[in-house]
Amino acid sequence: MANLIIKRIFGKLAMIMPGGKSIRPWLHKKRGVHMGENVWISQLVYFDEIHPENIDIGKNCTIGLRTSIITHLYWGSYKPNDSQKVVIGDNVYIGPHCLILPNVIIGEGSVIKGGTVISTNIPPFSFVGYSRPAILAKVTVPLTSEYSYQEFVSGLRPYNSAKDNNNSVEN
Repeated sequence: MANLIIKRIFGKLAMIMPGGKSIRPWLHKKRGVHMGENVWISQLVYFDEIHPENIDIGKNCTIGLRTSIITHLYWGSYKPNDSQKVVIGDNVYIGPHCLILPNVIIGEGSVIKGGTVISTNIPPFSFVGYSRPAILAKVTVPLTSEYSYQEFVSGLRPYNSAKDNNNSVEN
């Protein structure tokens, strides 16, 4: 129990401490994260609190601001095999605000575009990310404090991409 508390305290400290190449990686290694040399961890990065030992990060990697790496999705009592590894190969760049879910391998040399959710394995030397944002619906009731969430949802109208030519935000 004391060991788990120390791991959690070190994890919280690593989120805010200076030293993306020194103090933050050192704290995560002390928590049990397996990590190669020359790893940069930006501020406010969250590594799984319960099972940091199931995170493997290769050498020469960058983990961007506010990225989260999760190695478990269970509730209640822990059972062996509930926790799943996340493996990040050598020379991987993970942009800011990414979410890496359990049981994922990111291949060597890959680049993950900021804001991307990774839920499947990524082959080596791949550039991964979402394409341009798309319009999902027309808003007729704004989502502000003047209206309820239900009014907002009721006010959404289907977006007719054929009529409007293209549902890309840039057009």
